[in-house]
Amino acid sequence: MAHSPDLALDADLPSPPTVGPSRTRRVGFLLLQDYSMIAFANALEAFRMANYASRQPLYSWAVVPVRPGVLASNGLGVQPTGGLQQLETCDMVFVCGGIDVRAATDEHVRLQLRILASQRRPLGALCTGSFALASAGLLDGYKCAVHWENLAAMREEFPKVQFAQAVFTIDRDRYTCSGGTAPLDMALHLIRSHHGPHLTSQISEQFILERQRASTDRQRVPQPECIGPGYQHLTEAMEIMSANIEEPLSLQEIANAIHLSLRQIERLFHRYHNLNPAQYYMNLRLRRARELLTHSAMPIMQITIACGFQSSSHFCKAYRNLFGHPPSEERRQSIGASTARKVTHRQRERPPMVA
Repeated sequence: MAHSPDLALDADLPSPPTVGPSRTRRVGFLLLQDYSMIAFANALEAFRMANYASRQPLYSWAVVPVRPGVLASNGLGVQPTGGLQQLETCDMVFVCGGIDVRAATDEHVRLQLRILASQRRPLGALCTGSFALASAGLLDGYKCAVHWENLAAMREEFPKVQFAQAVFTIDRDRYTCSGGTAPLDMALHLIRSHHGPHLTSQISEQFILERQRASTDRQRVPQPECIGPGYQHLTEAMEIMSANIEEPLSLQEIANAIHLSLRQIERLFHRYHNLNPAQYYMNLRLRRARELLTHSAMPIMQITIACGFQSSSHFCKAYRNLFGHPPSEERRQSIGASTARKVTHRQRERPPMVA
């Protein structure tokens, strides 16, 4: 197994609060409707494997749906270990989110989270679970990671939260991560802070995990086959564009910032994206608009401005050219899909009719 030097980069992260060495740490999972099964399983399995590899009961867990009948986004469910009161016995609690997390987060969810926070219980989030914590006001002033697809919308909605494009973040008593396999990386960091690197190496070997990612790793990285001459300059240009969506920079300003000529930038974008820089920048702004349309309740006019368009007509025309339909249709499709999921969930909850 390859061990990454990136592990040392987590040394500056604050260690989570510890309990007595002889006591089993109890981890809680609060499941929201349509939660991500892969994110939940990756976190839970890390703690299970810690017990297996150490031959000690280092961790136990409580798996609690926010209400009866909650299913994962793949339509499957897990057997709850008990009711919400179980979370009050946990040393840390993770909110497990997934698709349509806005619909899954209501005042009942926020109340439960505020109760846990009032007990000074460390709180975390898997995948889009960060939305639930943020909407309850429990991430204000904290660094936070969330799945990249929801990042733009949440930055607009929660300006007091310090969002990062990292795989995971640990800031005092808040542990947040993006989706997919990122919860495994965060759980390994927590286990390492509790029991040392030897145990996490054993866990990685059991899972055939080549590398434990650090909190400094970004969620979206280029595939190796895409990397070649000049790619670092291209990456810098793309990062500058991504950071300047609402007030787009001129291509000359971007070229000056990375110390290249316009012609050199054009060659790089054509080589790696088969687009000129202006087209790439426009598409980047339109994809950001799509994220806001599908993952936020922002009015379309506000999205128009947030993505650097001076007029709604220009925005609508550019959006239709790229996606084949106007922004209003994107919003309708998003609302329709959310409504369909709610209907399906209610049908699952409905008891079978007796003849």
